[in-house]
Amino acid sequence: MRTALRTLLPEARGSRLLGASALLGVLVGVAVAIFEYLTVEVVLHEVETLPLGVQALAPLVGLGLTAMILRTLGNGCSPSTSDEYIKAYHMRTPSLPTRPVPARLLAGAATIGFGGSLGLEGPSIYTGSSLGLVVQRRLERWLGRGSAKLLLTAGAAAGVAAIFQAPATGVLFALESPYRDDLAHRALLPSLVASAAAYLTFVSVPFVHPEPLLGVVITGDVGAQELVGAVLIGVGAGLGGRAYASMVRRAKATASTTGPLVQVAIGGGILGALAVVSNTLFDEPLSLGPGVGVVEWLDEERSLALLLLLFVVRAAATFVTVGAGGAGGLFIPLAVQGVLLGRIVSAVLDEVGMTETPERIWPVLGLAAFLAAGYRTPIAAVMFVAESTAGGGSAVVPALVAAAVSQLVAGRSSVAKGQQVERRGHLEERITLPLTAALTTDVLTVPSDATVAEFVWNHALGQRQRVVPVVDGRDYLGLCTVDACSALDREAWTETSVAEVMLDDLPVATPSWSLRDVLVAMDRHGVDVVAVVDDAEHFVGVVHEAEIVKLGQILADTGGA
Repeated sequence: MRTALRTLLPEARGSRLLGASALLGVLVGVAVAIFEYLTVEVVLHEVETLPLGVQALAPLVGLGLTAMILRTLGNGCSPSTSDEYIKAYHMRTPSLPTRPVPARLLAGAATIGFGGSLGLEGPSIYTGSSLGLVVQRRLERWLGRGSAKLLLTAGAAAGVAAIFQAPATGVLFALESPYRDDLAHRALLPSLVASAAAYLTFVSVPFVHPEPLLGVVITGDVGAQELVGAVLIGVGAGLGGRAYASMVRRAKATASTTGPLVQVAIGGGILGALAVVSNTLFDEPLSLGPGVGVVEWLDEERSLALLLLLFVVRAAATFVTVGAGGAGGLFIPLAVQGVLLGRIVSAVLDEVGMTETPERIWPVLGLAAFLAAGYRTPIAAVMFVAESTAGGGSAVVPALVAAAVSQLVAGRSSVAKGQQVERRGHLEERITLPLTAALTTDVLTVPSDATVAEFVWNHALGQRQRVVPVVDGRDYLGLCTVDACSALDREAWTETSVAEVMLDDLPVATPSWSLRDVLVAMDRHGVDVVAVVDDAEHFVGVVHEAEIVKLGQILADTGGA
């Protein structure tokens, strides 16, 4: 058992890493507690007490403050939060600048506190992962190399664990979110420790009042009928999640190409209008905020038409908030859409007379399926069901079914930017590098009018080179090889030019090629060297297969450089 656990930690510094993870969890727990208090207790609750007209103007104010904070305090940084964690995770050397951290936290508080339809987990993840790298830099000599990505992941897990009061969900989400079909398994133990520490710290802060994030209660037994329903919900959530992810991507693209004044004016106006519309339809401005109030609204019996309308309104509010440059996460908005989907299914079943199934399970299955389809995190979605709902343990099996089906239907779509399909091995990571990583430019060449005898004596024997590029001036012509020369009679060496025996039908690379492209070309033509030229066909250098192998050894010895 000890050996198995040791494989999850780098070298012999596991205890130090776990100690650093515990410290990180405490720091993240305090930071997230302050962020949650400022956003929810100070701003959002105050906005919710204001007259409807003022509430409708609040998103405009929040988006304006967000743009101002990001431009000034953040030095023009983007509102991206959890996507930054994923982006940093896939860097060879993870890096997150510290200056944007307070800016993105305050921007998230402004966006969400004034009614933007995003979740608090985005800034929490970004803060946690950034603090993870800060701790790693401060303790690098003590922890050793290779700890940056582990503490980055542990910090993200701690952020989710604290803001959701769900430590297991935090761990799984941080491990699942970098990939669509894989896990960042080596960060498991640091993430467990950091999540536990962050959760305990968060609930111990005096001004925090822990309460269930989603007040869903599951009653009744779960049987075959619920499993069939889980499949149907999974299909619906997969299709819905695919459409949702597509709209989020478009909204992010709009936010990156539209000026802040236009974003704030149009986005704030639409969100204000949605607040008035939702108040008219639902007696509450349910389009404002992350959407936790939707669950309370669902405690009463609602018509199918109202449920469908709220599903559309909530989705539209989130897309507009993202497109208007709002800062926040999509975890809770996705979860709320799933709860609404479940209630819609429940209403449909009631319409057709299928009333035997306890209706309280359908929102939970919708939550798991929609969240899994949107973020590509099925295990975290099911764990969130178990941790955030009363009686959620009885729904785990159908929730797993719903999440799995939604994953299949959703395909490759995801609301997260920068996710990779799966982890790559050291060789796979190496061959995705540009060929310039193994390019040799200090190369001895031979002119085309040199004789084969000169090539053999000066290059093959004199320089121990079996393959030499043939270059006239700067123009690359081909490769001269010892094998090609040895096929000639020795008496002909002094009369035959290199141009007559050189190989001019071999692949020629450009600097835009990756090492994968080079290796494929080498394998296809049975060579171990490829010449590289620029756009003007001028000779640049060569790539040797041996240099690619040597590069892999260097990267392994330097921890990925």
